[in-house]
Amino acid sequence: MKEISLYIHIPFCKQKCFYCDFPSYASIDYLKEDYVDALCKEIEDKAIKYKIKSIFIGGGTPSYLEMNQIDKLMKSINKLNVSKDMEFTMECNPGTLNKEKLETMLIGGVNRISMGLQAVQNSLLKDIGRIHSFNQFKDNFNLAREVGFKNINVDLMFGLPNQKVEEWVESLEEIAKLKPEHISAYSLIIEENTAFYNLWERNKLILPTEDEEREMYSITKKILKKYGYNQYEISNYSIEGYECYHNKIYWKCNDYLGVGSASSSFIEGKRIKNIENVKLYIDKINSKESVIEEIINNTKEDNIEEFIFMGLRMNDGINIKDFEKRFNMDINSIYKNIIEKI
Repeated sequence: MKEISLYIHIPFCKQKCFYCDFPSYASIDYLKEDYVDALCKEIEDKAIKYKIKSIFIGGGTPSYLEMNQIDKLMKSINKLNVSKDMEFTMECNPGTLNKEKLETMLIGGVNRISMGLQAVQNSLLKDIGRIHSFNQFKDNFNLAREVGFKNINVDLMFGLPNQKVEEWVESLEEIAKLKPEHISAYSLIIEENTAFYNLWERNKLILPTEDEEREMYSITKKILKKYGYNQYEISNYSIEGYECYHNKIYWKCNDYLGVGSASSSFIEGKRIKNIENVKLYIDKINSKESVIEEIINNTKEDNIEEFIFMGLRMNDGINIKDFEKRFNMDINSIYKNIIEKI
């Protein structure tokens, strides 16, 4: 049985953040029940044939599902063939969590949660469209610990509109003191089709300067190292033994299956994308039609470029022997001049 990782997409949000260009929606809650039913069908149809090494439920906001919907999803997942000690992550947002949901996740097998915070200043949270306060986050974080979660990631973001370097330092310090096992510290990117992009086009978005953003990145490494966090990828830090296994699957270009609307898969050199329209996805699943929108057969050159590009995100870099084994060629036959320049 082929080993693979599984990504499950939940497209629902209570409110769309101003920076978000992910395929998620804040106005289709009436589809949640039907979507989960369709999603469970796709999971049981496609994932059952694999041995699952890791699971990541992302979105959107997976914790925005109702408790009975989360329970239904867990029951479908528990029908799969999973590896021993499998990492099973679910994204959660403060303002959509309660004790019953957390207990349902834990009983269902989730052993790692990823909590979206972004900043500790309530004014900044409001400016970027978050639905929670910092105190709500702390309450939810402590509740997750109380319920029994021993592996928690916290997402933070720098380069936000009106954000000062000192505020970023405060965010890092406050979260590091809470001692999550993992911290993701991302730089804001202004993406098309977002509220921030529309403001940016009209010169109404006041962003930190390039020098300030570089300082924020540099400070991140210093502060988190002080608290015992090891940087293992451009934006990711963990205490020893808590690197995110699932994300490393992406960065190492290993195979993964994506299920749900707008999800992507990479299997045996093929990039496969599901349709984004949530209602159409539900209808097609129920009619037993394919929900695949696009299949791209990567060339060997595509695979090499992706392997190099993604691999260089990690502090460990690229293992030359892994490259040779995967592509049956010497890395120097392609990149010798570039490597020598570096």
